[in-house]
Amino acid sequence: MKKVFSLVFVILFFTGCEDVIEVDVPQTPPRLAIDALIRLDASKAITTVEIKANLTSSFFGDITPAELTNISIINPDYVPTSPLDSQALPLNELIPGVYQASKSTIFFTEGELQLAIQHDGQRYLALTRFVPSSPIISLEQGDGTLFAGNETEVEVAFTDNPDREDFYLVDLDFGDYLVTEDEFYNGQTFRFSYFYDEGVEPGREINISLLGVDEPFYNYMNQLIVQSGGDQGPFQTPSATVRGNIINITNIDNVNSFDNVEDSDNFALGYFAVCQTFTDTIIIE
Repeated sequence: MKKVFSLVFVILFFTGCEDVIEVDVPQTPPRLAIDALIRLDASKAITTVEIKANLTSSFFGDITPAELTNISIINPDYVPTSPLDSQALPLNELIPGVYQASKSTIFFTEGELQLAIQHDGQRYLALTRFVPSSPIISLEQGDGTLFAGNETEVEVAFTDNPDREDFYLVDLDFGDYLVTEDEFYNGQTFRFSYFYDEGVEPGREINISLLGVDEPFYNYMNQLIVQSGGDQGPFQTPSATVRGNIINITNIDNVNSFDNVEDSDNFALGYFAVCQTFTDTIIIE
């Protein structure tokens, strides 16, 4: 019999009356921020990817769309299926700051993927591989509460794959995220509860997604969640810089070695990841 592991996650909201205080924050030059999280449904033959590019200039500054000179995803291991097919997928600008393209799903699931970006005379590169996930086997509304007594409990369960070491990112909707690894439930069914505050009304639809991630992305997201208190998406500008995997390679001779980077602080915010994603929906009663 498989063991079922349970865990309770909670998010607390505090409000109060506070005086307005003006704080001097350091002004930084504009930095490129890339949202390149590709949520992949492996059951579909074609995958449409959407990548967002923005510029941010300070801790609390405005975020504006970035106009890229070029952006493409390259898979050197991919075998083209026709003369019109290739190992490169150029993305086209859909609206300012949003770039989109479609290609066979197998292009994203096999081999090492390279995200190549050109912006304002600078070249950026990120490397990743497809990471599998596990299906959500149960999504139910519970009757538990916490301190206030009016929270809404949602119970999520999935069965971990016993043949690999898994790291997961859980998207709980409303910009809330959690990370978990299978160190203590490898190959077992893992069940956890998440409590939403009183703002979730009956009839509200909540989408829960379980993404497979590698260990570096797991660590990256864990830093952002700790920093933001759990209510910040992976590509919103954080209150302090968290470095992702998008490297400035403008002055690098060999992209396989970053030892000769002259400006180690010259990188883009955000992350490039290709994650198998399983999503389920629950309507609050």
